[in-house]
Amino acid sequence: MAVHLPSSATRFSKNFAWLLAVSLSLVLWWAPVSPAQAVNNPELLPEEKTPVVDLANFLPEIQEAQLIDDLNSFEVETGWKLRVLTQYDRSPGRAVIPFWGLDDKSILLVADGRGGNLLAFSIGDEVYELMPRTFWIEMQARFGNMYYIRDNGENLAITEALNTVKGCLVKGGCNVVPGLPREQWILTLVTSIVGGLIFGFAAIPRSPNQTFAWQWVLIMSPLWGILVIAFGIGPVVTRTSDFLPLFRNLMGFSLGVLVAYLSPMFSQINNNPQT
Repeated sequence: MAVHLPSSATRFSKNFAWLLAVSLSLVLWWAPVSPAQAVNNPELLPEEKTPVVDLANFLPEIQEAQLIDDLNSFEVETGWKLRVLTQYDRSPGRAVIPFWGLDDKSILLVADGRGGNLLAFSIGDEVYELMPRTFWIEMQARFGNMYYIRDNGENLAITEALNTVKGCLVKGGCNVVPGLPREQWILTLVTSIVGGLIFGFAAIPRSPNQTFAWQWVLIMSPLWGILVIAFGIGPVVTRTSDFLPLFRNLMGFSLGVLVAYLSPMFSQINNNPQT
């Protein structure tokens, strides 16, 4: 006799099976996978119900116990179901779906040390209404990359990712991952400076009676505007309320403008023979 799963469980099952088939890809997408392709090893799961199954032993015992209590309390308080699976040699696969009763309000974090990125997420439909797919890709890139793992360890990557997710769920969702890592801020600073250089070069006078070439600044505005606003200021103000990174980026933009705008003057000074 055929067994019909609830629609939410079916969607979650397809998503998780696809995630395994592409070896924890960064691209999250619901995709149908035939049962023959899906892994199903329920014997790897414990008999007792627990929100954390640490098959790869990434979590110290004390930290795992604290995480279990924390996730259970969070589910009781908010209704959101957060689950953690770590694996290395073998995976329970589809067996985690009935084991945890995964549904549209579930978030499954899978930590697998075999891939290029430690973390992957299997997300229920209702979660996507609060945090889009780009949010989860950024989560993987920030906490699951090899450099973060090297500096902080697998256990901290797992707990920090979960804390970020919980914080976003409590406040009603996030479009981007909160916080501004130093590496990301440096990138925004570089784009701000480059945008300032383009602005400054565009503003250089083209005629003797001209002081500031506004028309060229406006013509080049799509280029320097994207660099400064979309890539220099936008990532900062959407991830942190700290004014210092924004101030530094604005100063970098201003410095770029001055260096480029005054460059012809310095060139003339260097080319004039000394008397």
